[in-house]
Amino acid sequence: MVKTAREPKIIVNNLNAYLIQLRKDKLLTAEEEKVLSKRISKGDKQARETLINSNLRLVVKIAKGYLSNDMDLIDLIQEGNLGLIKAADKFDFRKNVRFSTYASFWIKQGIVRALSNKSRLIRLPHRKEEKLRKVIRAQNRLLNIIGRTPDAMELALETKLDENEINKILNLPNKVLSIESKHNDIHFALKNIVEDPKYNPDFVVMRNYLKDKTKEMLTILTEKEKKVLLLRYSFFQGEKYTLKDIGNKLSISPETVRQIEMRALKKIREHFSHLKEFICE
Repeated sequence: MVKTAREPKIIVNNLNAYLIQLRKDKLLTAEEEKVLSKRISKGDKQARETLINSNLRLVVKIAKGYLSNDMDLIDLIQEGNLGLIKAADKFDFRKNVRFSTYASFWIKQGIVRALSNKSRLIRLPHRKEEKLRKVIRAQNRLLNIIGRTPDAMELALETKLDENEINKILNLPNKVLSIESKHNDIHFALKNIVEDPKYNPDFVVMRNYLKDKTKEMLTILTEKEKKVLLLRYSFFQGEKYTLKDIGNKLSISPETVRQIEMRALKKIREHFSHLKEFICE
């Protein structure tokens, strides 16, 4: 029996016993559903309980269609029952539709969301997960009929999905490996052979080379020229100083600073012409 307004018969410890228990609740006619719905809208908890319990067999039927290695049937039923409860709370008797038709949507949504959340370490969007399961069911069905794995075109005809979309779905990653996992034939972890896209050895080598060359370039300058360039080109804690800022520091005019900068760069270009592509114009 239902213990509270939020607890229909969803505590399923023994599946066979649960299925036997469901037979005690009779199926409802359209008129009976409408009467119960009216009572529920007025806060009648007993009517809500009756409507839910009379449709628990529908949950079992739908849950069987989603049976896979990802979740046990009992767990699928539990999740479907939660969807059924939501349907009972939202059902509008003024709509010309049977409750079972309306509830099927919420039951399926509850099951699919649970599968999406619990069966994968990397979650897929709800709609993508639904399409994936649709393709897998079609794949298994066609495999039994034609005796081989169907191709994308055959799956597209069976599922009414676009062939390109089928290919994308089939290429979704299915397994997640730990970065610490070790291959049978390799004595070091996966992290040692996976490329780090953020690490660019060419860039590191070039950066170090230019750093050394920059120090070498500065040796041909006077102390004032060196200081102006260091301030102008962010050598001090990454801060780039303006001509006015440097003039204030060195007690000279901004124009004088500009002339010193141009003179220093000219010296560098003349002495290091082979590096002109790396030197500011």
